[in-house]
Amino acid sequence: MIALGIESSCDETAVALVGSDRRILAHSVLSQTTDHQPYGGVVPEIAARSHLTHLAPLIESTLKQANLSLDQVGLVAATAGPGLIGGLIVGLTMAKAIALGKNKPFIAVNHLEAHALTVRLTDNVSFPYLLLLVSGGHCQLILVTAVGKYTCLATTLDDALGEAFDKVAKMLGLGFPGGPAVEKAAMKSHIRLHKNQPVHHFNLPRPMVGRVELNFSFSGLKTAVYQQASALAPAGSHLPESVIEDLASAFQQAAIDCVIDRVKRALLLLGYRNIRPTALVAAGGVAANQALRQALSGLAYHHDVNFIVPPVRLCTDNAAMIAWAGLELYETGRRDDMLVVPRPRWPLDPNFSLNYADATDI
Repeated sequence: MIALGIESSCDETAVALVGSDRRILAHSVLSQTTDHQPYGGVVPEIAARSHLTHLAPLIESTLKQANLSLDQVGLVAATAGPGLIGGLIVGLTMAKAIALGKNKPFIAVNHLEAHALTVRLTDNVSFPYLLLLVSGGHCQLILVTAVGKYTCLATTLDDALGEAFDKVAKMLGLGFPGGPAVEKAAMKSHIRLHKNQPVHHFNLPRPMVGRVELNFSFSGLKTAVYQQASALAPAGSHLPESVIEDLASAFQQAAIDCVIDRVKRALLLLGYRNIRPTALVAAGGVAANQALRQALSGLAYHHDVNFIVPPVRLCTDNAAMIAWAGLELYETGRRDDMLVVPRPRWPLDPNFSLNYADATDI
């Protein structure tokens, strides 16, 4: 079976055709980065209008790329949440129209679930596995035990990791999107360090490190960066480029230290419960960060567990993961009707509570 996937939850309009044999037949992503750059972040109204303008021709070009017609598509899947409501409405309405007009089954996909199942598309990972979901809107640790069965072990108490990257990039004048900008600046700092050139050292906090609970927090770290930058560059002045690079590097390392501490504790918790994950999986846009990947790989090696991360193009928002999630859900017997509505919030584990206390068993 071939699934048509549509993704429009934020600022990428994406369409893909994926087969049940795990072949990505065509994959198109239209980024809106230049549209939002002047504002330093995603503007929902601009995003929705862009989806409305570009989705139909993108579907047409993606079908042409795969040399397929809508009649050859067996399933239509679209992101129904979580995300920006305007964009969700555009993608979901288009998917319903196609499914209804061509008499095809329709699946409304949870964007987070699609991220969670991407490694099943790329690496055919077996259950259960531990997922670190890190993106602009989410930072969670999830035990994936089956399609549709997810246990959230931790979430962020404030900012998501990607959100913290974006805000730090904005305060340092690095531009949008913030994640790649911070990573690039940090790399320049590392290069100067390896050349034995002078670097500035910043003592930034590591929120939640060492705590028995598994949750994340990045707001205090972000605030510390702001305080350091403000102290070095009073109002009306600008930070030297080298200071910006070194501060970006310090922030990135502190953030990674926080993540590694939380993931390590999650692995210990699962071991305490006699749960052996088949892999440690990273997904979401921030999983494209090479320094984070290297740190997670080292942690997985130390704990004798496979570390798997999808290719970069499938870490960020894309429609291949939506199509694949649709196929996986279809195989479980899932079918959705035309009454499905977009959901700005849609937790994978509705039973999760921030008061989750089982981690204290360690």
